[in-house]
Amino acid sequence: MEKTRSDCPISCSLDVFGDKWSLLIIRDVMLRGKASYSEFLESEERIATNILANRLSVLEAEGILLKQVSPANRSKFIYSLTPKGIDLLPIVIEIMDWGAKYNANCPRRELGKKIKKDKAAVVKEYYRKLKEQFR
Repeated sequence: MEKTRSDCPISCSLDVFGDKWSLLIIRDVMLRGKASYSEFLESEERIATNILANRLSVLEAEGILLKQVSPANRSKFIYSLTPKGIDLLPIVIEIMDWGAKYNANCPRRELGKKIKKDKAAVVKEYYRKLKEQFR
């Protein structure tokens, strides 16, 4: 782990996922069911391959993502959230809600509409789905 800027909890958190790509990768695993390098490259934000490789490595080193050999194709890796990564769910949901509320160019799609209607129920539903992988 790199040296932190300060001992402020916000600063410490940003040291882990405060770049412009990490939360998008976490979103893709958490909410969109993406698990492989090639699936992440297909995201609408068009992350560069070198940046994706670096961010996956950092998120794995930080204990947010778990990297495993794919059971379907032994030459590929799949990524999943660890319990530490799953704990970011309410933060990701809040950021989505805030972005839709204050940016007219970011309309609420199906999930965003569910969040607006009953945010707590959405968080509960996704927690259940994400924690099933540990059973």
